[in-house]
Order: sequence, then C-alpha cells, then structure tokens
Amino acid sequence: MEAGLLLEYGWVLLVLIGLEGILAADNALVLAIMVKHLPEKQRKKALFYGLFGAFILRLGSLFIISFLVDVWQVQAIGSIYLLYIAVNHIVKKYVKKDEEETAEEENAKRDVKGSGFWMTVVKVEFADIAFAVDSILAAVALAVALPGTPLPQIGGMDGGQFTVVLLGGLIGVIIMRFAATYFVKLLKQRPGLETAAFIIVGWVGVKLAVITMSHEDIGWIPYDFAHSGLWKAIFYIVLVAIAAIGWFGSKKEDIAEEELEPLND
Repeated sequence: MEAGLLLEYGWVLLVLIGLEGILAADNALVLAIMVKHLPEKQRKKALFYGLFGAFILRLGSLFIISFLVDVWQVQAIGSIYLLYIAVNHIVKKYVKKDEEETAEEENAKRDVKGSGFWMTVVKVEFADIAFAVDSILAAVALAVALPGTPLPQIGGMDGGQFTVVLLGGLIGVIIMRFAATYFVKLLKQRPGLETAAFIIVGWVGVKLAVITMSHEDIGWIPYDFAHSGLWKAIFYIVLVAIAAIGWFGSKKEDIAEEELEPLND
C-alpha cells in the first residue's frame, strides 16, 4: 500500500480505538456487575469466555453486514440508528437526568440473580453484542468511505476496509476486558468525553446519511462530493473539534478508587 493510504487507514483505526474505548467503558462496568455474583476465581474466566464468544459473534455480524453495506436502505437504517443513539444519550443525560444507577446496571443486577457460571457467560456474550451494535455500525460507516486497497474482498467489503473494522472490534473487546478501568477513570475525570463520543457517533451517522443520499439509486447528493477530499476534510475537522471540546470543556475531577471497585475484581 502507498504511504498516504496507510496513513488514512491508520487514522481511521485510531479514531475507532478512541470510540471503542469510550463507548466500552460504561458497558464494561455493566459486564463487571453481571459477573460479580460468581466466586472470585470464576469472574475473570466468565468475562474471558463471554467476551471471546462475543468476538466470534461480532465477526459473524460484521461478515453479514459486509454483504449489505452497499444497499442504500441498510445505509439509511444505520444512519438513523446512529443519530438516534446520539440524540437518545443526550436527552437522557441532560433532559431526563437519569438516576445515579443506570437502568442497564439495575437490569444487570436483576438478570444475574441465580445464574450459574455458563449462563452468566452466555449473558455476557449477548450483552456485549447488544453494546457493540452502535460501535460496529460506526466502524462500518467510517470504513466504507476509505479508498479501496489491493487486498481481496472479504464478504462484500474491500479487504482493507473489512480488516480495519475487524481490528477495531477486536481492540474493543480487549479494551472491554483489560483497559476498561483506565477508560472508566478517564470518563469520570473528564465526563464531557462521554457526551463527545456520542456526538461523534451522531456525526458518523451524518456521514453515513451523506453516503446514502449519494447512492446511485437516490442521487440527492453528487457521488463525487460524498467521496471527495473536501468532505473528508470537513468530516475529520469537525470530529477532532468535537473530541477537543469534550476534553478541554470537561473540568478534571478527582475520583475515589472505590468507584472503580467492580472493574478491579
């Protein structure tokens, strides 16, 4: 691959790692609560088996999506869903003012009562898949706009695009298991980053909407614009601006170590 192409793919992968880390942080806290009822020696095993199975399910989901990624109806649904995720988060956080313990955490505590080891593993797998929908769609939306590569197609996607999304998903699972404590701590210190991440998800939804409207079967936006250097520059400048505002707009807060206790077990 050319250096410029590698740089563009590397940049998208870095964006995916950042998004995966922030989106996975709260989810990891929920998963930690789901295994907390197990004996201490079984907790890490349950998370490992559950997340390994979840990665296989993610791979299967990605393979299926790769065949549908060029269908404009699927693109439109994905765009609407990503925008919904962003708006729903902002409304819950700033309008409804959720209680201190989230509904997800309450459900996790309720669902695991009486669950044995393998049933807990299965619940962790399906919980991770539910959490992963938004990050998988965001990753695909970012990847499909990347230039093609000499790599052979995998499923219905260019091999390079598929690999970027796959690596993003793999890194997301690794973060969920091993680096979640760091990201939870970061989010508690810089709470604006969580909102920024969901705004970025919505912005990726806008990107997918632009791709949809430029589809040859619709043609509301010129295809050349949706895949132009100008639109890419606008998209990434806004994305970086959102992340910067989320970081610098957050007042750094000190947190107590006991707040991270569920993830440190």
